[in-house]
Amino acid sequence: MTAPTDATESVEAFAARARQWLRDHMPPAPPPVTYREIESDEEELARVAHSRELQRRLYDGGFAGICVPTAYGGLGLSVAHQRAFDHELEPYDYPLETQVPTFTPCMAVILEFGTEEQKREHIPPILKGEAIWMQLLSEPSGGSDVAGALTTAVRDGDEWLLNGSKIWTTGAWWADWGLCLARTNWDVPKHRGLTVFMVPLHQPGIEIHRIEMLNGSREFCQEFLTDVRLPDAYRIGDVDQGWTVGVRWMYHERTVSGGSPYVTGDPVRRRLGSGSGRGAESLLRMARARGTADDAKTRELIGEARALALVGEALIPHVADGIRSGALTDQAAAIIRLYTGSSLVRQSTIAFELAAAGAVAWPDDDDQLRQAGVAYLMRQTACIGGGTTEMARNVISERVLGMPREPSLDRDVAFRDVPRSSSTR
Repeated sequence: MTAPTDATESVEAFAARARQWLRDHMPPAPPPVTYREIESDEEELARVAHSRELQRRLYDGGFAGICVPTAYGGLGLSVAHQRAFDHELEPYDYPLETQVPTFTPCMAVILEFGTEEQKREHIPPILKGEAIWMQLLSEPSGGSDVAGALTTAVRDGDEWLLNGSKIWTTGAWWADWGLCLARTNWDVPKHRGLTVFMVPLHQPGIEIHRIEMLNGSREFCQEFLTDVRLPDAYRIGDVDQGWTVGVRWMYHERTVSGGSPYVTGDPVRRRLGSGSGRGAESLLRMARARGTADDAKTRELIGEARALALVGEALIPHVADGIRSGALTDQAAAIIRLYTGSSLVRQSTIAFELAAAGAVAWPDDDDQLRQAGVAYLMRQTACIGGGTTEMARNVISERVLGMPREPSLDRDVAFRDVPRSSSTR
């Protein structure tokens, strides 16, 4: 790493230094597109390799892991420094694929619960772009009930044997490591018999199958684990205490939508891009192309989309600052998750309404109408990925507002005695 940072450097001086470095070392942001075709495997791998290379540039330039402690290769600076860098980064390309879920929730969990040896071994490769992590969390039978994990880890001397399946793992086929929640005790209630492990994704016993989505994308994967051997050194936290780790894991996952001190840039906005059809400017261009820009209903819809974006821009830092100051419980991250998912669904719907029949049957040369139609069909993914908005509502009502908890018939029942369908036994 070059250009070591003085921990007393002001935010203003840091921003000025970042501005000059970015101008000299980072490529400009790619031009906005109205529609992005599904990539070939070769194109996707090239994009990931490019992201790794950009992450290495940030590291060599002294701008990786701005809020990560210096002991593990970061800069040890404040959230304000990270925000200043993100602002300066806006006009430039940046390593999107290395941010989520690698930096958060995975690296965040390692920072919080990993041993000193685990932090020193695994965090520097993350900061250098050498290791991309995924979260092995959801299961085919579990839905949002991550504590109901059926993937098992059985101790065998100084090793563990993992068996089971995980699903909806974005990019697992090209990633390096996974953070895995597994069941290590069936004789206690489900939340008390879990343990977290670090898993190299490309090793004997792991089969990765790709899932084709409605829009043709095959970025989601399902992993089948058969007698996967892991040393005990890959365990994070105490045995059977994985839900203690899991609660914070869920918190860091909810900050994917904004508010994480570890993520560079705005991955959600960048991933959606101008091609999402959700930005007010994009909607206005579409309305002008259709000759409806002066229509009162059209302007109302575009104004609503802009208002949703403005509220999000104000809400995310407000909630994040409240959590850091202690004014809000860390469970308030669910507010960010709920708002982001709900607003993206609404913005996709607005784009569809403005496109009208063109979003149902579009000409081959109109990528904007095509994107409005595809985004509408895929809109519910915004309320599922990263934890469902239904779960976020429960967290907000029970953990933030203090409303009575929902009844749970399996709370004090040994997990092996919890009724399950025959297909999951």
